[in-house]
Amino acid sequence: MTEDRRLSLLAATDPASLKALAEMLLPKLPDVEVIQSRTGLVMLPMRDTVTGTDFHLGEVLVAEAHVRSGGATGYGMVTGRDLEQAMAMALVDLAGALGIGAADIMALTRTTERVRQAADDAILRRVAATRVEMETF
Repeated sequence: MTEDRRLSLLAATDPASLKALAEMLLPKLPDVEVIQSRTGLVMLPMRDTVTGTDFHLGEVLVAEAHVRSGGATGYGMVTGRDLEQAMAMALVDLAGALGIGAADIMALTRTTERVRQAADDAILRRVAATRVEMETF
């Protein structure tokens, strides 16, 4: 699994599950240096589908954490102000980069992927139920 995909799935993971995994992995990690832990605002990019131009819809509050250990770094960013969730994500990302707890991380991300797919399927079924086919002459 690529790092981008892992981060995307970790950001969508249930916060309690993510924090529990981070707590389990933390004792296995070498000394961890916290580079950054903060909340802030990021611009939300969107694309106008008619003209194809990019614009910023507005700002989104995020919690961000960046850690380093054993020559590797871990990063976490989640919407909202839950710094513990962002730190848990960064620690799990760091563990993944160091090859620690790979099976546990993979299990969590696969569970998240299944949950997200089921939610997406449910939305698509609700949308499909409202689709109207019109015959034009």
